[in-house]
Amino acid sequence: MNLRKQAISGVKWTFLQQLSVQSINFFVQILLARLLVPEEFGLIAMIIIFISIGQTLSDSGMTSSLIRCEAPTELDYSTVFITNVTISIIIYGFVYSIAPVIANFYNEKVLIDIIRLISLSFIIRSLFAVHIAKLTKEMNFKLQMRLQLPSTIISGLLALYLAYMDFGVWSLVWLTLSQATLSAIFNWLFIGWNPSLKFSKESFTYHFNFGYKLTLSGLLNTIYDNSYRIVIGKTYSPSMVGFYNLAETMRLFPVHQINYVVGKVTYPLFSSIKNDDVKLKDAYVISIKLVLIIVIPLMTSLILVAEEGFKVVFGEHWAPAVPLFQILAIASIFRPISTYNLNIVKIKGRSDLFLKLEILKKLLGVFAIVIGLYFGMTGLVLASVIHFLITVLIDMHFSGKLISYSIKEQILDVRSLFFIGGGIFIIFFYLKAFIEEYIKYDILITLSLFLIFNFSYYVMIFFFERDLWIILKTVKIRSK
Repeated sequence: MNLRKQAISGVKWTFLQQLSVQSINFFVQILLARLLVPEEFGLIAMIIIFISIGQTLSDSGMTSSLIRCEAPTELDYSTVFITNVTISIIIYGFVYSIAPVIANFYNEKVLIDIIRLISLSFIIRSLFAVHIAKLTKEMNFKLQMRLQLPSTIISGLLALYLAYMDFGVWSLVWLTLSQATLSAIFNWLFIGWNPSLKFSKESFTYHFNFGYKLTLSGLLNTIYDNSYRIVIGKTYSPSMVGFYNLAETMRLFPVHQINYVVGKVTYPLFSSIKNDDVKLKDAYVISIKLVLIIVIPLMTSLILVAEEGFKVVFGEHWAPAVPLFQILAIASIFRPISTYNLNIVKIKGRSDLFLKLEILKKLLGVFAIVIGLYFGMTGLVLASVIHFLITVLIDMHFSGKLISYSIKEQILDVRSLFFIGGGIFIIFFYLKAFIEEYIKYDILITLSLFLIFNFSYYVMIFFFERDLWIILKTVKIRSK
């Protein structure tokens, strides 16, 4: 199968995987939000950072190295498997021991048992991380979907049952644990690979030298991304953390799914043409336009209907999350640009540059938090968005140098997509007040504005961006 057919097949099955799995997750989260209170979601949000750090350290960036490697051997896979499992056990022991310290920091004793139980998830995930990497390397996204779907459904039903039976925050804990456990079982049962349990020092050194820099970068990213939850949890209350966490989750949810689908396919695809800058640049342009043409109308329309939408989906008691979502969603519009620029850095093997960029951006992020705290909760969230927009420009500059693609060129290539989205948003912002005069039901306002907004965007793209339609229809990578 050639690269184009692999990419098309990969996009199709990854899209189906994300559509089915994440739709189920989304529906489960909606029902849980109606059964549980913001404080219970806030308790889990407070400790997400420790779970995320554990998962990041357990992998050590070595599965990414396997995917990037042109021809990984059985010894490579086995070495990475042993390394991941060993590190995850060590990390779990450390997190288990510091659970009381974390609970004292937040003054929430219940967090001790929550941390010690939910932390088992990153040990469990280390048991099938290489299995997923192997399927991704082979671009076998069809099997990935078939394995992930049942674990998502069963764990979701379990969590809803526990929430209905008044298990409260523990329903969220078991949602995470059961999904990881079922995924591990299904991957071991249905993927035709078992580790040989052979370890190679040379293989370890090769993959670790590439992966540890990505791990440090991921660690910095994880700490920074969750630093707001820590600051809010310490400064305000679990309920406020719950509001912020819902806003953050909802603004990342649509973009993450789109990024995941295209990114999971393009990373191995980009890796296969990493030595051909012409093809690589061409593939990048196609990928970023493909993502932005979906993200821009989606996120701007969600900002427009957020107030009514949150009431309909989550209920009145989640209303304080609306303004936080609207501010954070601005950053989500630009998130794909940063993601795909960083992918260029990774596939070029410049994990050293990747790490330096993350350090620089996180230092700026700490400054943003300090400044934002002086202006309350809204100021803190707004500072995070401004900081992110600055980091996007940093990513564009340094990754663009690797493929001779300047910031100016990148902006010019996508500016019309943003101008069209911004223009339609302004029109519909004023049109919304008129529609509310005649439609009194929140669900009708939400659906009508959302659908008409997105339809209008694609009509404008069709008339003013014909070249983009041609590119998206052909999806080719030109030769030198």
